[in-house]
Amino acid sequence: MKCRIIAVLGTRPEAIKQALVIHALRQRSQEFETAVVHTGQHRTMLDHVLQFFKIKPDFDLDVMRPNQTLNSLTARVLDTVENACHRFEPHMVLVQGDTTTAFASTLAAYYCKIPVGHIEAGLRSHDLYNPFPEEANRRIASVLTEIHFAPTALSRDNLLAEGVSAERIVVTGNTVIDTLRALSSLPHSWENTPLAGIPDDSSRLVLVTSHRRESLGTDQENMCLALKDLVKLHPDIRIVYPVHLNPNVRTTVNALLQNTNRIHLTEPLDYITFVSLLRRCFLVLTDSGGIQEEAPTFGKPVLVLRKLTERPEASQFGMAKIIGMSREGIVRETSHLLNDANAYQDMSEGDNPYGDGHSSERIVEAVARWYAKKTPLLEADKQFKLAPRPQPRRRKTDYEEIARKAAAGKE
Repeated sequence: MKCRIIAVLGTRPEAIKQALVIHALRQRSQEFETAVVHTGQHRTMLDHVLQFFKIKPDFDLDVMRPNQTLNSLTARVLDTVENACHRFEPHMVLVQGDTTTAFASTLAAYYCKIPVGHIEAGLRSHDLYNPFPEEANRRIASVLTEIHFAPTALSRDNLLAEGVSAERIVVTGNTVIDTLRALSSLPHSWENTPLAGIPDDSSRLVLVTSHRRESLGTDQENMCLALKDLVKLHPDIRIVYPVHLNPNVRTTVNALLQNTNRIHLTEPLDYITFVSLLRRCFLVLTDSGGIQEEAPTFGKPVLVLRKLTERPEASQFGMAKIIGMSREGIVRETSHLLNDANAYQDMSEGDNPYGDGHSSERIVEAVARWYAKKTPLLEADKQFKLAPRPQPRRRKTDYEEIARKAAAGKE
């Protein structure tokens, strides 16, 4: 009997991070029967990803309503995912990350007594309101999960500290790295995209994204004012800011930044265009968790516009730095990277600590072994391991540089 799997997704990040898992399941069609449930938590941005990866949802639940609360969204996902479970009768429900879709779908599966596989399990900020509501979503999901697909050893350690059995955890790497590797070789033009009007000159591009609920209001205003300061201080940069569809974000950003020279506010980008921008930018300012994982693939330093992060690996490897949302801090830290080539190079070197491009294969193999009641879920030597942390690059002192030049006959 085939293992019946429901893969639930509702936002663009979930689709990006589950697309290759779904493909890997369907490539093993002799073992798995797979249904895709699309809650519709995001609509336009998610649908483009599904079309690109040729994924047609089997259940389209269309849960979003204008200005609905988290309570009403959670209730709608609970009800509709439960109905999908009754109709398909899966052996396992796969959820991804920390969205309301992931949390409510986990709870719906639990109520139906269906085991849950949680992709990207074990991320923790250890503050229930930073980020909100994601930290609570992922913690609650962990309590109800059968198999925890932890992206890194640190995520695994978080789960172990909370009492999760080691036998139920598989360290897979993050599936977004699989997707990035699949997309990075594709040619892409900015014609007919929201980026088409950005001059192709020698300017360094600073990519900005900011949309978190906890940043709305004063913090968002401070960030916008910092961006205006930066273009005044650095005439060789252009800031590219794809503005989130949340009207609370757009109102503040448009009021403070619209028509500012060398600040380009664009509509949200489809994922292919976004990856192209990420590859071409100089550095990134973001409050996005996903971009913290993606940017190291292309050697782009990340300044994290948050107080703390559930993805500390990039910071530990020196590829990201948490800088908060103060106007002065944003200007200072960004200017440091724009002015100091050594500091920039130190943040742009090394392998991506979040994955190696084989996460989807590990997840599907572990599910197959779980269904066949094999142990362990995945052999230790087949799980994802971080590359050794690179040694800090040794800078030459002025004296050493003079001595080197003298020895070469250049003084």
